[in-house]
Amino acid sequence: MLVDSGIGFDPKDPASVAKRAEADGYAGVWCPETGHDPFLPLALAAQHTERIQLGTGIAVAFARNPMTMAMVANDVQLYAKGRLLLGLGSQIKPHIEKRFSMPWSHPAPRMREFVQAMRAIWACWNEDAPLDFRGEFYTHRLMTPFFNPGPNPYGPPKVFLAAVGSLMTEVAGEVADGLLVHGFTTERYLREVTLPAFERGLARSGRTRQDVQVSYPAMVVTGQDEQQMAAAASAVRNQIAFYGSTPAYLPVLELHGWGELHRELNRLSKQGKWQEMGQAVDDEVLRTFAVVAEPDKVAGELLRRFGDVIDRMSFYAPYAFSDEGWRRIVAELRAAPGRDSGSA
Repeated sequence: MLVDSGIGFDPKDPASVAKRAEADGYAGVWCPETGHDPFLPLALAAQHTERIQLGTGIAVAFARNPMTMAMVANDVQLYAKGRLLLGLGSQIKPHIEKRFSMPWSHPAPRMREFVQAMRAIWACWNEDAPLDFRGEFYTHRLMTPFFNPGPNPYGPPKVFLAAVGSLMTEVAGEVADGLLVHGFTTERYLREVTLPAFERGLARSGRTRQDVQVSYPAMVVTGQDEQQMAAAASAVRNQIAFYGSTPAYLPVLELHGWGELHRELNRLSKQGKWQEMGQAVDDEVLRTFAVVAEPDKVAGELLRRFGDVIDRMSFYAPYAFSDEGWRRIVAELRAAPGRDSGSA
């Protein structure tokens, strides 16, 4: 099992955080695009690490175009000596239109074309192929020598797509090297909805599960004593409530018969009752979304739920827990037999 570090790292000192993650045995570190650009910290981290993979988790695809994304990813891939994992996500319509002032339409077909266009651009640079990409959303037909960086000795980066709905998940299987599963995904939703959609996309591309990777950020509630466990449970309840209030994630709750919980959380969110939202997430919902266990039992429970279906894992744990505690869990997961898959 490949284990990656969590939500991201401090943009003020990404090199030290990445070095520590590498020393602790993590396979990769993912940097999100929230209040900071995800590529600059990874470029700095690349200069101070040797083994660990460096991923954007995620970079907002539709805030850019295929050429700008292909260029920055190619540069970081060069700095990282082939260790970049380019994780892309669509974001949602209000952010794309109102925050980034970029066009939004048909997100799944647009994402498919976005990745195909990037691959055409990389083929132009690496294989001297003519650039002649003509799609419904993107057209790239001009590449003069002055703007061509030439072949990257490490080739293009692996592309991972973040997906929740079936359509985007199918696109990931069709055109990406890996799938970034959303943290608001239960074991049942993963097995019954996500992975079948991913397999349909793989079938269209002529590939199998052995050709790609599935990455899952597992929600975990753990602690050294009852007080720590209670604080961790409260933090994870709040995270579940936040996602559960969002209409885009309603299908996950509906699969479990919890549609009414979404409506209650959505109502509370509109009233700004954030504390009440977390309290609405009962123990059954908490334990369905999260592994709730003492530290020495976390790895075993994660492997029981997901060990046969995912290739790499990170921890979705929005609370304080000791680095040494995480290191022990990482060591147990790394020692476990992995799936026979993952070319990424």
